[in-house]
Amino acid sequence: MRRNLLPLLMFMVLLSPLAIDIYLPSMPAMALEYGVSNSEVQSTLVLFLFAMGVGQILIGPLADRFGRKPVALFGIVLYGISSLLGAYAVEFEWLQIARVFQGLAACSTSIVVFSAVRDCYSRKESVSMYSYLNGAICVVPALAPTFGGLLALQFGWRSTFIFMALYAIFVLFLVGFRFPETRPLNTDSTGPLYRWSRYKPVIGDPHFMFYASCCMIAMASILCYVSYSPVWLIGHLGISELTFSGLFGLNAAVNIAACFAAPVLVKRIGNRPGVVVALSLMLLAAVIEAAMYFAGPQEGLAAAIAFMAPMMILCVGFAVLLGPATSMALSAFGERAGTATAMLGCIQMSGASILTALIQLTDIPAPYAIAVVMGGFSAVLLIIIAMNRLSHLHQEQLQHD
Repeated sequence: MRRNLLPLLMFMVLLSPLAIDIYLPSMPAMALEYGVSNSEVQSTLVLFLFAMGVGQILIGPLADRFGRKPVALFGIVLYGISSLLGAYAVEFEWLQIARVFQGLAACSTSIVVFSAVRDCYSRKESVSMYSYLNGAICVVPALAPTFGGLLALQFGWRSTFIFMALYAIFVLFLVGFRFPETRPLNTDSTGPLYRWSRYKPVIGDPHFMFYASCCMIAMASILCYVSYSPVWLIGHLGISELTFSGLFGLNAAVNIAACFAAPVLVKRIGNRPGVVVALSLMLLAAVIEAAMYFAGPQEGLAAAIAFMAPMMILCVGFAVLLGPATSMALSAFGERAGTATAMLGCIQMSGASILTALIQLTDIPAPYAIAVVMGGFSAVLLIIIAMNRLSHLHQEQLQHD
């Protein structure tokens, strides 16, 4: 069973990044067709991630109560239906609703995937499994925008949502016939599904909240970059969808390389220094991004490259930060690992979506908006780390009793 599990988990885990990246080149065309602003189109990404974050604490207990496979099948069916709803949405509000349901669906499959790894593999084996799964996730941003751009050029942007529905049908058959129930027999599924007492010790831990904030700021920076890029490069600078896909894919390739190199770096320097390096890289990216917009080229491909080049530094910082910050946030919660992980995912994704939505309400140009989020908050976190009297927030901690 375990030997054949990895391909199934990979197919399921791709549902989430596919829903984020495949329609990015089509966002300006979607704004024109619906007659809405760029920020409203960007909200389709924000709503998706917000739903994924909230789903962490809503759907996680369901996987323990009813089993992994039923939750996975529910998520895949919901993903397919919501993709079709997005494909045929006449009113923009229905597209936004479809994206919320897609986020909940993608959250369902993601929870099942990572729960199945914990169910079936030892801690040492899990490290390799997570590496394979994260590698698969990182490949999608390199390929999906190009594929989505080609689909949109040939058949229109709605074809990208139809493709997501077809992919969901494919995964549904695989999971339905090949995926076993992995929930351990000793799983505690009694009592109320949602109890505040489960989450209160986690939220009340300042060390957890600090490193959860680090993860949230990193995710918000990436979400700003992903949501602003198509409307700025295609809509404002006028580059083609395929050129955008090439530039975006190049950054994704840098992210893939960084994901493989980051564990080596962090193992050598340690978790806390790894977080410092990552936040410093994000601050550097923000300074360069703002400087390039202020003094660099303002139109054409040169301006597009000036916009995207600092984002490569952001991608490296994001890859370096996520591992050690997650480890530090969860280090004190061995007995509440599942609850703490769900809370971390909720804060990381839902918090990032709220920050991104707030900056999108302003009229700040895209380069400055991204620089404000990733540079401003990174600077605040670095200042906190530099303050000795706040060392309880960021120093290594032992596990709670």
